[in-house]
Amino acid sequence: MGESRDPGMWPGTASCQNVLAAPKLTALILSRVANPGFPFCRRVRNYLFPRDFPGFSDHRGCLLMSLFSDLPMFGPGLGNAPARLFAPNGTGLAMNGGAHANQASTYRAAQVQPAEVMVGIPALNEADHIEPCLMSLTDDDPWMQQVAIVVADGGSSDTTRKIVRRLTARLPNLRLIDNPERLQSAALNAIAAGAGPRHRYLVRCDAHAAYPPGYVRAVAESLALRPEAASVGTVMDAVGDGCFQRAAAWVVDTPLGSGNSAHRGGSTSGWIDHAHHAGFRLEWFRAIGGYDPAFPHNEDAELDHRLGLAGQKIWLDADIRLNYRMRPTMRKLGKQYWSYGRGRARTVLKHRLRPRLRQLFPVLAVLAIATSLGVGAIYPPALLLTASYVALMAAVSIAGALAMRSACGLWAGPAMGAMHLAWGAGFLRQVVLR
Repeated sequence: MGESRDPGMWPGTASCQNVLAAPKLTALILSRVANPGFPFCRRVRNYLFPRDFPGFSDHRGCLLMSLFSDLPMFGPGLGNAPARLFAPNGTGLAMNGGAHANQASTYRAAQVQPAEVMVGIPALNEADHIEPCLMSLTDDDPWMQQVAIVVADGGSSDTTRKIVRRLTARLPNLRLIDNPERLQSAALNAIAAGAGPRHRYLVRCDAHAAYPPGYVRAVAESLALRPEAASVGTVMDAVGDGCFQRAAAWVVDTPLGSGNSAHRGGSTSGWIDHAHHAGFRLEWFRAIGGYDPAFPHNEDAELDHRLGLAGQKIWLDADIRLNYRMRPTMRKLGKQYWSYGRGRARTVLKHRLRPRLRQLFPVLAVLAIATSLGVGAIYPPALLLTASYVALMAAVSIAGALAMRSACGLWAGPAMGAMHLAWGAGFLRQVVLR
């Protein structure tokens, strides 16, 4: 993902109406294009595929995606997918470059003093990444060198603690604390508990990330510009290096991959109910009790729900973006989404929530496939449920290969299946076994 997406790789801007030769398919597609409530080719280009493939409005895109046009997840009202900028070398999260390389420039109208900001970094066995992370936050930035940075280590067995201690000699604003509970949620709570009286904003950073100049300041100033915001979230654009990672990154930013979550590849800032956590107003983080330390996953969505119950608002700042590096193998991706599903189930059970449709789809897929396979031996037509899902995976693989102009895109269907089925199985496991 980080090296091969050429904005000019899809030639042609021909409309669907004048490039399809097959009469039946042409009629089918024209019936959709002609519908004023169904601007099909524009939606395909803007919502399903990144805008760095503008030519996907040509005949190949229209022909292929007409097969998906009646699926509800491709319905009107989906948010635009962003242009994908390429991630720097390394792993984990990295800020987009290009127009957003210096994030702070957008927010100069809001003057935030360094003494008002605190950066919290949970860490556990991050020896390979903690120093690049800290250097990216502080190097050549006098403003950041005055910001309190706290690393909460969960008992690393590698040299993470040694590295942080060594860096404190160079960075007097850096501090290392213990996190005996090991979880990220507990780490952020401990960091917030140690904030001083002048600290107003807590910016959450990840130890396995590298950030460009201005990231922390941009988050803090986004909060300062909006006194009504208790939290600011940022957008994550999925990226990857290997074949599987690139295909997974492509599909996760589609409605079929993320269910159209606003913080997954979105391009519009606004008030939302949940986003990738970037910064908090400390008074409200403390007022609602911080993260639930019992949550190993989905602690961010659970906290956002409590903020909403307290009458507070969350701002999604689409001008502050993070490149999120996907898991490199299907096994690791499935393990990640198994944990995500369990975490969401914890939140649903704790607050007696009704899952949204995008959250029910993976659960229903698991139940349908299990039922289909179980009943298929005595009632073969039931196997059509499993066959339908396999067909969906195959269609997504073809779409991925066309969009990426690479056979690597054929991994998109299996990646989608791993995300759906692992998430759904994890959710069901948590609901049944608590």
